[in-house]
Amino acid sequence: MKVDAMLRGTGLAELAAEAREREAAGLDGLWSYEGPHDPFLPLMPVAEHTSRVALGTAIAVAFARNPMSTAYVAHDLQVHSGGRFLLGLGSQVKPHVERRFAMPWSHPARRMREYVQALRAIWSAWNDGERLAFRGEFYSHTLMTPFFTPAPSPYGPPAVYLAAVGDQMTRVAGEVCDGLLPHAFTTDRYLREHTLPVLEEGLAAGGRSRADFSIALSGFVVSGTSEEEMAVAARGVREQIAFYGSTPAYRPVLELHGWGELGVELNRLSRGTDPERWRRMGELVDDEVLGTFAVVAEPDRLGNALLARFDGIADRFTPYAPYPHDDTLFGPATEVLRRG
Repeated sequence: MKVDAMLRGTGLAELAAEAREREAAGLDGLWSYEGPHDPFLPLMPVAEHTSRVALGTAIAVAFARNPMSTAYVAHDLQVHSGGRFLLGLGSQVKPHVERRFAMPWSHPARRMREYVQALRAIWSAWNDGERLAFRGEFYSHTLMTPFFTPAPSPYGPPAVYLAAVGDQMTRVAGEVCDGLLPHAFTTDRYLREHTLPVLEEGLAAGGRSRADFSIALSGFVVSGTSEEEMAVAARGVREQIAFYGSTPAYRPVLELHGWGELGVELNRLSRGTDPERWRRMGELVDDEVLGTFAVVAEPDRLGNALLARFDGIADRFTPYAPYPHDDTLFGPATEVLRRG
């Protein structure tokens, strides 16, 4: 299993040093995300100052861009990194797409399928010399002149990963993408009993098998070198689980475990104005819920615990640790996971 991490820094100068250090520490991949900064630009210094790690977006909002603009930046990063770029896409939700990005929103799963198909058509025009003649329900790309055609990528197109929560988007990932980015608010039981069967439907529709596909999972981890550190870590993860659990769209995961009422209560509390509500919501996440959503273990036991839970599910794993910690905390686990 490959072990990845989210980039911490945002400034281009600090990202270069971070990338060198984390590659030297043995990580296999570094991911950026679309939050208060562009998801693509931080990966330029990562590409320039590393030679081995994969670099990807987890995620870039697809519907904030058209396929052509995404195709250009992804192509450039793929070439610049020597074939190490992973294009992670996500749909975001309607209010952000329409009101923050001023872009159209409709039929997200159908639109995403077509978006990825358009990307592949554009890359084929550049890399293989095929005539660009993509006509779809949402996107149409039929003009590509030599002046606007980049040189072919000697590494081929980047792998496309898709973030998915619901069944329809998971099927799309299996049908037209190279990888899946499951939401962190999941459990190994939900992945095995629900996500993987739906993914297999998509893979079958696309004429592929699981061997042709990669799952990059970001999973909650509670770890520390003392009781105090473990308590701080547990509190941070409880509050993050409560935050996600308050979202009705994620309730099926809770319902599978018989905790649907917890989701209802978390949603009710999330609508309050008390600034302490997130702490109080976290207190509703008891030890059983915490241990189901997160792997709880000291550093020397963490790797085997992660393997026991996710071996056979995840091909890449990123520790999700929303609490103060040093990278060395996960060093022993990284070695175990990479050995498999």
